[in-house]
Amino acid sequence: MASINQRGGHLYIDFRYEGVRCREQTTLTDTQANRRKLQKVINQMDADVRLGCFVYSEYFPASQRSKLFVQADAIAKRQKAELLGEYTVGANQLQGISTVRFDEFVAEWFEENEARWKESYKDSMRIYLGSYLTPQFGDMYVDKITRPDILKYRAALVKARTNGKTLSADYINHIMTPLRMILNEAAERYAFKTPFENIKQLRVERRDVNPFSLEQVWAFLGTVRPEFKNYFKTRFFTGMRTSEIDGLKWKYVDFERCTISIRETYVHGRMDTTKTAGSHREIQMSTIIYEALLSQHEVSGQQEFVFCNAKGKPLDKTNIRERIWKPTLKKLGMQYRRPYETRHTAATIWLAAGEAPEWIARQMGHTTTKMLFETYSRFVPNLTRKDGSAFEKLISPMMEGSRHEPK
Repeated sequence: MASINQRGGHLYIDFRYEGVRCREQTTLTDTQANRRKLQKVINQMDADVRLGCFVYSEYFPASQRSKLFVQADAIAKRQKAELLGEYTVGANQLQGISTVRFDEFVAEWFEENEARWKESYKDSMRIYLGSYLTPQFGDMYVDKITRPDILKYRAALVKARTNGKTLSADYINHIMTPLRMILNEAAERYAFKTPFENIKQLRVERRDVNPFSLEQVWAFLGTVRPEFKNYFKTRFFTGMRTSEIDGLKWKYVDFERCTISIRETYVHGRMDTTKTAGSHREIQMSTIIYEALLSQHEVSGQQEFVFCNAKGKPLDKTNIRERIWKPTLKKLGMQYRRPYETRHTAATIWLAAGEAPEWIARQMGHTTTKMLFETYSRFVPNLTRKDGSAFEKLISPMMEGSRHEPK
């Protein structure tokens, strides 16, 4: 068994391994708190030795003595790899620990799952875990977290914070989702009953859509700064999400086939994959979009991105909202609505034109028409067309007038 000693006011570990006496110096000063820290290390070392998983170079990577145990380390690494998840359980059991602390399990769980997550989802998870869940449950053992603990914490999240702001029910549900996933996984691994049973999500009031009428769209396009007219035409008449249009590259615009391929998105300042598998799609260009993109090509055709700033980088959505979107609405005397309403506007205009729901769903990246009818039911007229021609007929009179407008 290793012991803790001090030399020159700093602690070192004294132990025997493979018949060799080893002394490994640390930078820790001789305090009770630091001795407790080292005792935990010693407990872990002892468990690793008994499991055949002690890798000297992992514990003391800067030690010259680790060269003596290269062969033993290789064997221990193989043993550790073979044990996989059983290694953590076994090591804890040898130390008299039935499970692990929440913060330790979270680190392991995140590492195991991040390979299958989008970068934007990882960013969100880091916020939920780092800002909410780990500060609350970090020093608790996973099997000691109870249903009342969870419900009390959620109730605390509902209350207004010191700055007077409150978290939405939807955001709180997003925080609780990884907690449920973590505790369910821990319960499976350590054979205890998950405390998250029968905890339903908070009720979220469905946000009503607030699309523009065709007349309002035309008024907006006639008022917005000219250099952003093509951008908003494309938003209003393709139904693209903000991340999709901001990440649109010229290589995905096919003027011969009159299609826009949605393959990438721009989220949190970097390129990412599409939101869902269904979002990976081809958008059929209407005449107004074809002409808008031809016009835009004269401006940014030499750049990678269709809509970009002076440096050729994607537009910043916050900057667009604050400096372009809001001022244009204010000039028109319109109440504020989210830029995302451009997507809803495209759907409702297509519906008003009589396009088939299946065609609209494909344009928007929905795998079924279910969401279309749930969201836009009151905008649905008699639906008879399925090829986009009804929309062309609806929009053409206004386009004729706009073509003669001075640039």
